[in-house]
Amino acid sequence: MKYYYRIILIPLLLGIFFYKSANAQSPSTELCDTTYPIIQTFLGNWQRNYYGINAPNKLDLIWKHLLGTGETVISRRLGTKIWSGAGWTGQPLLVSENGKLFLIQGAYDHHLKKIDAESGQLIWQYEYDDVIKGTGTIWVNKNPDSPENSLVILQGSRLGVGNFLDSKHIPSYRAISYYTGKELWRLDQKWTDSYSRDVDGSALILNDTVYIGLENSLFTVFDPDHRNATQIDGMLQPKIFEEHKLYTMNDAYNHKNNIVTESSPAMLGNRIYSASGSGHVWGYNLKSRKLDWDFFIGSDMDGSVVVTNDSNIMVSVEKQYIKGKGGAFKLNPSKEPKESVVWFFPVENNDFNGWEGGIIGSIGINDSYIKPEQTHLAAFVGIDGFLYVVDHQSINESVKVLGPDSISYFQSPKLLYKEKVGPSISTPIFIDNKLIVAGYWGINLYEYNEKNEFILLDKKPGSFESTPIVFNNKVFIASRDGYLYCFGLKN
Repeated sequence: MKYYYRIILIPLLLGIFFYKSANAQSPSTELCDTTYPIIQTFLGNWQRNYYGINAPNKLDLIWKHLLGTGETVISRRLGTKIWSGAGWTGQPLLVSENGKLFLIQGAYDHHLKKIDAESGQLIWQYEYDDVIKGTGTIWVNKNPDSPENSLVILQGSRLGVGNFLDSKHIPSYRAISYYTGKELWRLDQKWTDSYSRDVDGSALILNDTVYIGLENSLFTVFDPDHRNATQIDGMLQPKIFEEHKLYTMNDAYNHKNNIVTESSPAMLGNRIYSASGSGHVWGYNLKSRKLDWDFFIGSDMDGSVVVTNDSNIMVSVEKQYIKGKGGAFKLNPSKEPKESVVWFFPVENNDFNGWEGGIIGSIGINDSYIKPEQTHLAAFVGIDGFLYVVDHQSINESVKVLGPDSISYFQSPKLLYKEKVGPSISTPIFIDNKLIVAGYWGINLYEYNEKNEFILLDKKPGSFESTPIVFNNKVFIASRDGYLYCFGLKN
């Protein structure tokens, strides 16, 4: 078991480093347990900066699992569409169960699936009312009513085939037993000023309390324990502690109700940070229980806040509702919002699949994997089709760039590598000296050295919107072609 101890301690120690003042649930259960999550939530931990261990040197096909196809409602006017496989964010979770590895994958066939990570065999599946886009979070219940409820998956979906925005009930967020695949509760999504009642985000869990931004743009704090849930409108629903609007009425007007929160919250210090489609990066104060930090950008934002090891946060910005370009921000949230910009890196505008430009996915960083003397890298792919890798702790002193408002000027980081990889809404991930980048043109595997020189080791064609994870020379990623793939080194 010593090998697995090392795996867990990486995200565990990072969580302790980033957050000391609150007693956070670690990204794994006790080390003596025989079953524990390795990848517990979207982008690995509560800082959204951990992606697994031991990347391969090749992308050989080891197995593929048919996820299937499902119908989803676009609107009353546009009707329904058929989607296959899994998409954004679509990152699988990974659990070690008595020495065996299992994946948890949401899919467009409406099912949440438990899959044997070694063989690709289906263990169980639970059916939702619509396609599943987002990534779940595993709650480790240390005091369950039965062993089968000691690991609980919190997972959202789209609003439900046959439902519309004004439907009376839309229970699109649910708790599922990891062991049995049985439902424990469902949370009905309130109809607000937002034009969505889906749930794409991955929850953050502290002290057996859940924090999540829902697509109705309510930052919701609740109790995940089904024993404390109550019957409401014929559904067993969890106990809600708090709800906070992640928008203003001015946002709802300017965005024509597109104030959706699709991102996953991240923790730094005494705050939980959430990027919202209302155009704000919000900071929720765990002591005052209020939103007390607000960095306004004005654009739609889909990517999750990512925490760096110099106690800053990074945010990706779409090109929508703004005069300037989208791109990547690094912010110092210890400062007042108006003084918090460390740098901004704009990407080019490009019309693709209804997007105008900017960055849809989150930003990948290598902070969890490097030695002190190595360069702190950040990677992102724009709708413009380029992969950008920057030194996120160094400023390019020779240039200042226009911000998203096309008025303000900001410093910009040193660009180390740029390559045309095709448009993407996936998040690039670093593993040690490897970088894995997925998108609509396929998946690329890079290696880089101490001089930050990148070489392409391997690539596979395909259409990928989801974000991969890596474990012991295997890459797991779902595709829009209908399959979940395991790539890597064959035995």
